[in-house]
Amino acid sequence: MTTTSESIETIPWWKEPTKDQWLAWVAGFLGWMLDVYDFTLFLVIIAPVAKAFNVPIPDVAWAVTLTLWLRLVGAVANGWLADRIGRKVPLMLAIGWFSLCNFIAGFAPTFGFLFFFRALLGIGMGAEWGVGASLALENWPARSRGFMAGVMQGSLGLGFLLSSLIFGLFYPIIGWRGMLWVGILPALVLIYIFRFVKEPKLWLENRMKQRAQHHEVRAPLFSIFKPGLVWNTLNACWWQASGFIVYYSIWTLFATHLQNDLHLSPAFIATPLMIGNFAVFVACSGWGWVADRIGRRRTLMLIAAVGIPITPLYLFTQNVTLISIGLLLQGLFAGGGINSQNASYMAERFPTEVRATASGFCYQIGAVFGGFAPPVIAYFATTFHFGFAVPMLIGTVLGCASWIAAVYLGPETKGKVLAADLEVV
Repeated sequence: MTTTSESIETIPWWKEPTKDQWLAWVAGFLGWMLDVYDFTLFLVIIAPVAKAFNVPIPDVAWAVTLTLWLRLVGAVANGWLADRIGRKVPLMLAIGWFSLCNFIAGFAPTFGFLFFFRALLGIGMGAEWGVGASLALENWPARSRGFMAGVMQGSLGLGFLLSSLIFGLFYPIIGWRGMLWVGILPALVLIYIFRFVKEPKLWLENRMKQRAQHHEVRAPLFSIFKPGLVWNTLNACWWQASGFIVYYSIWTLFATHLQNDLHLSPAFIATPLMIGNFAVFVACSGWGWVADRIGRRRTLMLIAAVGIPITPLYLFTQNVTLISIGLLLQGLFAGGGINSQNASYMAERFPTEVRATASGFCYQIGAVFGGFAPPVIAYFATTFHFGFAVPMLIGTVLGCASWIAAVYLGPETKGKVLAADLEVV
């Protein structure tokens, strides 16, 4: 008689998940894609905003940094809420929050008003990732978890691609304010989540066990710093900080580099950004498939190592074709593929009782440190007249080296089965 595991292995991987698992995964996918869409709408208009309010570019870059820092607030608060009441409602709160903040920012009469609401957007942005990842992957079968986590994480490339497309096509018509107003569109996904998405059975079972055994985890943020988890938590923070330094060294000021250093038009600026971010989506999906076969650690270290020599290819040329090819390659590696296992690797490293809190906290602590990259790069680029290419190169290379070290010292979790058992002592 065929065993259950043998039966599962004989069916296509996409038939193994249930309908509810697919619906939850789509919610996580859309939530993250639209989160990044709202965030990156601002990255392509840094130079026009600086000109409109007559402020230096480094000052505008600090708005990006504060947005990233406040992501930690949203991640911790919403992670605690999600570990206590479930994943669905906190995800809806996060999406509604960042959509509304972007829309309001478009009416800014002063730079201070814009700065304030773009910073507040960070709370909703940080609140989304850990909750969305937990909702999408908590019940997902181990056989394809790495691949589907990669596809979900790759939606960040689609979000950036979408904001770049709107910039290239409509910026001359709608201006920078219109770019922010269209940030309200992600709120439409709330209808889908409300009607079709259910809580993961794994979380429901775990909550029942906590109550039945009178062992509720009321302070998950403190629990991840207990002796059994503290090194894992610190290593995950280091790993994510390195990744954010890499990502923001590559992407946050790249449009500004093309505008100020190379003086390209919106249409030419949008082209390499769209090509590079399409590569991000393809890379995250592809590297997720690789990680399910050779392991999380080896995959992630390989991606970062190859990304280092690619970096000069697109930074030290004025040829749009070469820039596009270089950014395409980088999107396949350090510019996008490096993030392919963020969701699955994080979910596999932490117990169910604290998963949303731990995932959100470690991910957004990384954003706090990575948030220093935009203003530091802008400072050196403008103060010492280096241009943006050299500081972006240094940030990318150092971030990749740190990433490799952090992942090397972390655990291998390939094939781990996520259980409802109580693991936090």
